[in-house]
Amino acid sequence: MLAAFRRAVGQTTCRRFSTVVSAASEPALTGQLLTQVNQDLTSAPTSSLSVPGGELLLSHGGVRPVYLEMSSLIRPEEGVNPAEELVELDPDVFSHPIRRDILHLCVVHYLDCQRQGSANTKTRGEVRGSGRKIRPQKGSGRARLGDGQSPMLRGGGVAFGPKPRDFATKLNRKVIEMGMRVALSARVKEQSLGVVRSLEWPGFKTRELQERIEELGWWRTLFVTGLDQVPNGLSRAANNLPMVDTVTASELDVYHTLKWPRLVLDLSAVEWFERSLGKPRTTPREYRL
Repeated sequence: MLAAFRRAVGQTTCRRFSTVVSAASEPALTGQLLTQVNQDLTSAPTSSLSVPGGELLLSHGGVRPVYLEMSSLIRPEEGVNPAEELVELDPDVFSHPIRRDILHLCVVHYLDCQRQGSANTKTRGEVRGSGRKIRPQKGSGRARLGDGQSPMLRGGGVAFGPKPRDFATKLNRKVIEMGMRVALSARVKEQSLGVVRSLEWPGFKTRELQERIEELGWWRTLFVTGLDQVPNGLSRAANNLPMVDTVTASELDVYHTLKWPRLVLDLSAVEWFERSLGKPRTTPREYRL
């Protein structure tokens, strides 16, 4: 779909994201084109949308895709505006209907699994001491007592006290996957999800990263990468920042997706979510007669 969009505006490069229009050549066309495309995406009843100079076809089985403006963690060069680039997101993953009941199930499931369940108390049979009866059953005029481990006595056992147990609950894998789709879609609807090319940070100084985050207003942000490990530069620079954290896409869960006010994904994370959460799509079979 984005290929047709690029052909309509004269762009032919980059599969995942594309520069809509050059600001130096036609600065006034960018806003008009984005406005018209957004209006078409929200109001068009058919499977094809028209853009200036061409035809924009709907992909993903006729479902309207989601477009986001790109951002950049690294300071861009002079004359380069990352917002001129758009990234196309799979609507099955990033435009799922909001299901609060599914989010509640996933959050409760995660919190239950995080409980240690290590509370332990001793019963009267586990308390150290003699089993001798403290005083005779009759004749003292006082209450009847057995041994010194009785729960009624100080230092005795605990009746019905907690024992180590597993608080984890079971939740179907497909429900958890739907919860991730709903959580990511909620972030898109709240305009609290950003996409960058890469999370590579050219340094290890916390102060430099802090200044850049202040410029972008990205405090209380969770950076998600689709790589096997978080880039070393970003991991070391963000280690001492209290309101910034980094995580890989495979480690992200519904709870932290909802907990952090902002998520910033790199392109590899977007591809990872679309590959693991998106619907499998098959191409039509070609018959040779």
